[in-house]
Amino acid sequence: MSDGRYDAGADEKMLGGGKAPAVPPLTEETTCGVGCIRGQFLQRFANKKAYVFLYGLLGCIFSAAYSYFNGIITTLEKRYRIPSKTMGIITVGNDISTLFVSVVLSYYAGKGHRPRWIAVGIYTVVLFCLMNALPHLLYGPGNDALSLTKEYGGSYLDMNTTLDVLDRHNRQMLCQTSEVGVKCDSNEGNFAPQALFFLAQLISGIGGSLYYTLGVSYMDDNIKRSKTPALVSFSYFIRMLGPAIGYALASLCLKFYISPTLTPKITNQDPRWLGAWWAGWLLLAAIMFVFASLLGLFPKTLPRAAVRKAQERSKGQEQKREAEMPASLSDMIKTFKRLISNPTLMCNNFAAIFYFLGYMPYWIFMPKYIEIMYKQSASSASLITGTVGLVFSACGILISGLVITKFKPRARPLALWNVIVGAISVVGLISYAFLGCPTKEPKGVILQLNSNQPCNEECHCDYVKYSPVCANGESFISPCHAGCRNYQLLSNGSKIFTDCSCVQNMTSETGAPLPAIATPGPCPIDCTTKFYIFLAVVCLLKFSGATGRASNFLVSVRCVDEDDKPVAIGFGMMLMSMFAFIPSPIFFGYIIDTTCLVWGKTCSGTGNCWLYNGEALRYILNFTAAGLVIVGTLFDLGVWFYVKDLKIFDEE
Repeated sequence: MSDGRYDAGADEKMLGGGKAPAVPPLTEETTCGVGCIRGQFLQRFANKKAYVFLYGLLGCIFSAAYSYFNGIITTLEKRYRIPSKTMGIITVGNDISTLFVSVVLSYYAGKGHRPRWIAVGIYTVVLFCLMNALPHLLYGPGNDALSLTKEYGGSYLDMNTTLDVLDRHNRQMLCQTSEVGVKCDSNEGNFAPQALFFLAQLISGIGGSLYYTLGVSYMDDNIKRSKTPALVSFSYFIRMLGPAIGYALASLCLKFYISPTLTPKITNQDPRWLGAWWAGWLLLAAIMFVFASLLGLFPKTLPRAAVRKAQERSKGQEQKREAEMPASLSDMIKTFKRLISNPTLMCNNFAAIFYFLGYMPYWIFMPKYIEIMYKQSASSASLITGTVGLVFSACGILISGLVITKFKPRARPLALWNVIVGAISVVGLISYAFLGCPTKEPKGVILQLNSNQPCNEECHCDYVKYSPVCANGESFISPCHAGCRNYQLLSNGSKIFTDCSCVQNMTSETGAPLPAIATPGPCPIDCTTKFYIFLAVVCLLKFSGATGRASNFLVSVRCVDEDDKPVAIGFGMMLMSMFAFIPSPIFFGYIIDTTCLVWGKTCSGTGNCWLYNGEALRYILNFTAAGLVIVGTLFDLGVWFYVKDLKIFDEE
């Protein structure tokens, strides 16, 4: 076992006359552990399989943390009265920090002990988890939540109060003849928790940039080039399980009351219920801390990789290579100039930017898109997009990695495949524009826009939220707009709205008067065939897009010098944040808002959009996205042109 000092004859011993020994002598750079935490037991894990598995597992928990945040957003908005627009600003905090620190950190950390730097980066994500839980420790569950417990608000299970709250909630959607019961939507809350959440997101961007830039470059440097595609794809596959774990954990935590030591008087069906949103952060922080600490024990260079490099030096393959420059500002500037003047890298980066720009609205707004276009419920839309995306993307990544590993294609076929994937994407996005249900403007929209209609002019519907109802084949944007003054709960748990003044004058084809009732939800439209075609196209695009990830990664790391890999990846992340991740939600949010037919109202002015023009949204969104992907495909053609002499595998 090495005592921590470098063995001057280690290179010659490793060479062994041109043959690598079964167990190569160890140096400090190839020994697992840190300080006094070393030993033969740890050294057994100093191999590529252990690293890839642990790196993928860490990425799985890392991505689970972000999906967990998304899963508890509605609870955070209720507890701290955070407006949705403010929450949107909070969630881009990590992209902002990535924009400013990814390149500099990847340059300096890339020249050091990369596994330890990755561990430090994940420690900042651990801090992100703890800071997200901090508002609960500082402010507690809140007076409203405490008043709903036996310990603070009474000793009985207040089901009657729950029913009263549900009744008031239901009546807020009804036609109110006076403004006494009409309430506008006010979302003003404490600024301090919002600042903590935003600061936590800023800090997490540091860890994310170190994890992605250093992790894959370390993997590529320490694995034989012929094995890289399969192992990189495997690590991607493990990471893709993270979002499902995060959402499942959020669902589990929110089933417990916000203060688990107290006994709530209400059930989780009550609108006032606040779940234990903070508990998951502590679990995620603990797991990430353990996994990050284990990853930090990996050596600077894996032993087998050190043997290969020593053999290459003995064969004169690195004689022309200059001595590694120490980290300095002048060298960093030279590195950036090399990267910017690399046409293959820049074409690859800009291709990725335009692909991300084109696909971003579907990642962010796909559940809403399915709700609007195909009249599916919110829960069904989320379930469909989650399961479909995970299964087909995972299959695409694994299959492409195995195919590339087995057949070892050259650089041009790999780049050409990305062009083909881009072409498939363009055709698929354009087909979205023609796959939509027939849209019929709800009658409630006409009644709201034209205030001269007598049936609901005294209902005070300005602050009623969008909650569509169906009455005899006609859709209204809310029970209030249908003039409904009452509701009735049926024995099966469903409800109907009654005394609907805008429905009273409706007659059947025979002239008989129809009942003045309405049912929750828009009127059903037979759109099954187009919806299934849409899902088939989604599956195809998910699969084809995933098959291009391994080839894109190989081109990006092979077209730069080995010492420039971490900086090149960090530089790419900076460009993505600057031109894709930060501006795209704003850009496509504006495009989607231009197709809004009816806006809601809040105390401070305009609220969320109630109803969209489905046909206009379908054309504007999909053709804009397709145009951006076309530009990305043209840059992929540039990559194909420049990689003709690029060496991907050692066997070439």
